Amino acid sequence: MLQLVLTIFIYLIIVIPVGRYLYHIAAGKRTFADPVFDRADGVIYKIGGVDPAQGMDWRQYALALVGTNAVMVAMGYLVLRIQSIPLFNPNGIGAMEPTLSFNTIISFMTNTNLQHYSGESGMSYLSQMLVVIFMMFVSAASGYAACVAFIRGLAGKSRDNVGNFFADLIRITTRILLPFSIVGGLLLVWQGVPQNFEGNVVVKTLEGTFQTIAMGPIAALEIIKHLGTNGGGFLGANSATPLENPTMLSDLIELYSMMLLPGACVITFGKMVGDSRRERLQSAAPDHALPDHREGFTAKLFGREGRSIFAAMGILFLIGLSLCYWSELQGNPALAAIGLDQSMGSMEGKEVRFGIAQSALFTTVTTSFTTGTVNNMHDTLTPLGGMVPLLHMMLNVVFGGKGVGLMNMILYAILAVFICGLMVGRTPEYLGKKIEGREMKLTALCIIIHPLLILAFSALAVGTEAGRAGITNPGFHGLSQVLYEYASSAANNGSGFEGLADNTYFWNITAGLAMFFGRYLSIVIQLAIAGSLMKKTFVNESAGTLQTHTLGFAVILVFVVYIFAALTFFPALALGPIAEHLTLWG
Repeated sequence: MLQLVLTIFIYLIIVIPVGRYLYHIAAGKRTFADPVFDRADGVIYKIGGVDPAQGMDWRQYALALVGTNAVMVAMGYLVLRIQSIPLFNPNGIGAMEPTLSFNTIISFMTNTNLQHYSGESGMSYLSQMLVVIFMMFVSAASGYAACVAFIRGLAGKSRDNVGNFFADLIRITTRILLPFSIVGGLLLVWQGVPQNFEGNVVVKTLEGTFQTIAMGPIAALEIIKHLGTNGGGFLGANSATPLENPTMLSDLIELYSMMLLPGACVITFGKMVGDSRRERLQSAAPDHALPDHREGFTAKLFGREGRSIFAAMGILFLIGLSLCYWSELQGNPALAAIGLDQSMGSMEGKEVRFGIAQSALFTTVTTSFTTGTVNNMHDTLTPLGGMVPLLHMMLNVVFGGKGVGLMNMILYAILAVFICGLMVGRTPEYLGKKIEGREMKLTALCIIIHPLLILAFSALAVGTEAGRAGITNPGFHGLSQVLYEYASSAANNGSGFEGLADNTYFWNITAGLAMFFGRYLSIVIQLAIAGSLMKKTFVNESAGTLQTHTLGFAVILVFVVYIFAALTFFPALALGPIAEHLTLWG
């Protein structure tokens, strides 16, 4: 328990300066690194014909994002289909078949990194670099760019300008993802993660048998898969193998890498919205504005509005972590019944070097921050332990990856102020803007898309012969496998209950569609909400204004999230992990 507390405490210390740095980049403020990066960005702007000063409205921004991603999908698909060429292919890997190529390229472009193949045998080094690593940078930068544009819309400093997508894409890549990846990659190499272009090595083990050891540019992929909340492993076993995650220190590096930027996005939101509020108060007539109260310590660190959002996400995360850790600590009664010692907890599918605590933490983090990397096999988790990552992907608001968690949580904040407004008979307001019919329709549509994708595709899978053919476990656990696959796809997470036989036409195509719609429909609708709000006139605060920066509002937000989850997902969860738990412990 102590190591969990210390790990989270250290995270809270390091996320604040990273959040302030991301805020300066998003808000166009000066940073210490500008003399270097301004020159690099200038060269890229010139080559690409990008004018960073030319703003876009939300429609132009969304079109630029989707169009750019579409071009890269086409290029990546081509690489996967011709990867058998003898270029950076020392192991002689053949071309991917069409449906697997479709699933893979959609997976990596949507920042899902769901892998229906084994990395060491399914991809050449050329594909690992040109498709996987490249897409990990581009997809993460696209997501964070959308988040930054969304925040600008909420801050409302302009009525028709959410920024320039291409400028945001470049700045996030050059100033955050690349330098952080270089430093983190060197640290992983220091810890023993391979980084080379050699072919696989065959070694003789102590038992006298022969084993193939995979080589390749593993460290380069490993750091961006965590930093960009991607999650796809160079190897099939992902970060559960010592080649990708050899030590406790490498485990911590990977943990903090995937936690940093999603948390930093919340701080960026709080700071940018706070700037907008202060500017309004300073420009308003004294008799029309409430006095600006002195900010407390936490408000200075996270921003007033960012503090309540971060608190709500933190509460959801800690509840999930506590349940996962407690459940895994109880062990497996079925194994205890046949005489296996369960004093260490349920160690099935876990690395001894990480134990229950770090395995539960990694499991909760990777599905809360929608990364998808694993340091243990989620299919072997206890029923309630496995329900936590499943539920957090269903919620998709517990920090989330590439800014997704923040954007989705803001939608729940809008829903919360709407419900509270109905209770007191007052027009709901959020961040100084009235929430009216258009915003509520778009919010409701965006919120309902996620469970619709999960439940509809799950129903299709269990209702068709092609879907049922991939289910390898009978009964309740089989349903959990199906739910996990589509929750992971729709949330753009990418982890899986690996017992599912998912490399088939049915699973490749349906999971690909869930990833595509889960990614781009949400982004477009969220940008539309931001575009609608930024055109509205700010209203003055009054005694009746709901304070959305308080701990009380954070608690309301948590309840709203859980109530919606219960209304949409509880029946499915009751037939899956909950029923499996009751059967196992009954």
